[in-house]
Amino acid sequence: MTTSTRERIVTESLRLFADRGYAATSVAEIEAAAGLSPGAGGLYRHFRSKEEVLAAAVREHITRTREQIASVMEIAGDFAGRPLEVRLKMACKAGLAKMREEQDLIRVLFRDLDQFPHLVAEMREGIVNPLYDSIATWLGSQPEYDDADEDWPAIASVLGGAVVNYWLSNESLYESPTRVDETRFVDGWVRLALGLVAAEHSPA
Repeated sequence: MTTSTRERIVTESLRLFADRGYAATSVAEIEAAAGLSPGAGGLYRHFRSKEEVLAAAVREHITRTREQIASVMEIAGDFAGRPLEVRLKMACKAGLAKMREEQDLIRVLFRDLDQFPHLVAEMREGIVNPLYDSIATWLGSQPEYDDADEDWPAIASVLGGAVVNYWLSNESLYESPTRVDETRFVDGWVRLALGLVAAEHSPA
C-alpha cells in the first residue's frame, strides 16, 4: 500500500514531536523525515502550518479510534460464548495494546498539548471519552452482569484508569508499579472485574 506524501508528513511529524517536542521540531526536519527536500517548502503544499500538521495527526487518530471501537465491538460478539474470564482478559490486553499504539500521541499530549487546548478537547471528546464509553457499554452488555445494578461508566473509569496508569508507569518511570509484569497485571485486572459478579451474589 503506497503512503501519500501527506500521510508521511503526519506520521513523521508526530514521531518527531514525540521524540523532541513540538517547539524543538522544525518544518525542515519534518520535510526531511517525510522524504521531501528540507527547507524547500514541500510541507506547505499540504498544510498551512506546523500546528495544522499536529491537528491533522490528532484528528486522524480520532478517526482511527472510532473505526477501531466499532470493529472491536463487532469482534466481541464473536467471542460471546467464551468464559467471562477469557473475555475480560482479551479486553484488558486490547486496552494495553491501544496505549502502545497511541504512545507517540500520548507523549505529545503530556509534553506539548497544553499549548493547544482545542486539541486537548478534541482528544478528550474524540478518543478518551469514546474509549471509556465503549468499556462501560461492553461491561454492561455481558450476560454475567445482567442482574448487576452498577454504575458502569464509573466502573469503566476505574478499570480503564488502571490500564492507563500501568502503561504510563512503564512509559515514564521505565518500570511497572512494584515491578508487576504484564501477565500479573492482566490477571489482577481480571480478578477485580470478576469480583463484580461475586459481589452481586454475596449477602448484603
